[in-house]
Amino acid sequence: MAEIIHTISQVKSEALEIFRKEFGKDSDICVFAPGRVNLIGEHTDYNEGFVLPMALPMVTMIVGKLNGKSTCTIVSTSKSLTTTSKIEFEVSDRSKVVPGEPKWANYVKGCIAFFPADVPGFDAVIVSTVPMGSGLSSSAALEVATYTFIEALTGVECKDLRDKALICQKAEHQFANVPCGIMDQFISVIGQQGHALLLDCRDLSVTQIPMDGIDNYAFLITNSNAPHKLSSSAFRERRDACFEAAKKLGKKSLREVTLDDLESLKKEGATETMLKRVSHVINENSRTLAATAAFKAGDYVKVGELMNESHDSLRDNYEVSSHELDTLVNTARKVAGVLGSRLTGAGFAVTAINTEMF
Repeated sequence: MAEIIHTISQVKSEALEIFRKEFGKDSDICVFAPGRVNLIGEHTDYNEGFVLPMALPMVTMIVGKLNGKSTCTIVSTSKSLTTTSKIEFEVSDRSKVVPGEPKWANYVKGCIAFFPADVPGFDAVIVSTVPMGSGLSSSAALEVATYTFIEALTGVECKDLRDKALICQKAEHQFANVPCGIMDQFISVIGQQGHALLLDCRDLSVTQIPMDGIDNYAFLITNSNAPHKLSSSAFRERRDACFEAAKKLGKKSLREVTLDDLESLKKEGATETMLKRVSHVINENSRTLAATAAFKAGDYVKVGELMNESHDSLRDNYEVSSHELDTLVNTARKVAGVLGSRLTGAGFAVTAINTEMF
């Protein structure tokens, strides 16, 4: 069954009402940050490649107000953050801002700990419509919303949005102990309505890609209801294979490697598995750039073809799909009007649709 996505105004009304009930006063700050879906460019980020995500209408919203204390009190009523909970901790003394329970609060604490100015006491309510653990970046949305809230609270704004994204990433690395890439924070900070974002993970340059002619098309995000995450060891195996391959070729990363180098890799004793991993990364970078060009040209048929190729490579070469995801993708591809479908995130698929066919 399709899930109704609440509008930002609906989420705001809910958050403001909860704040009044919890704290007996009106909030005077309201900020939000979006989740994201990666259209193409999978397992390329840690290989200094390209990714092409877009922001979603699902958001994490924070409303709040200064409380004149040295502590903050935060209420989360979001399903995305597991349970309704309330937490209070010291903010005036940074040495006391440390990871702990509940886990969702660590993302908030990390942003407070690394904020480049003193953070005063505050009361806040968090409401999120970004599904947790879905690969739609609920954690990045929480981090970016938190940082934006503190900016509004203190009047100290980050001059370079890339620095803001990097601080949020640092919060996730050091407080949530999650070695995430940079894509999620970048799209949540920099994403624009009606655009995808081409991110070069080597130099962190970004290009807003307008989705011209999008009115007749849609991207459908579907849940396989079978969350499929690589174990830490399986992820490490793939990452290490990529790093080892680059090292064998005397390159800093697979970004510098071409398909012509595969023969050299074979001579260096690369396994068939390593060659498959490298082949995916090289071709996925090419597909991401080709998809960018197709978006600019309004060629959504080409975008769909590239999405199909991406999924097939993730299934066969990178071996990160699942039976449920393959079933979801293959079923979607059989429907008239579907241009392409691929896995994205943990248990989700994204499908490009020509809405004129429905």
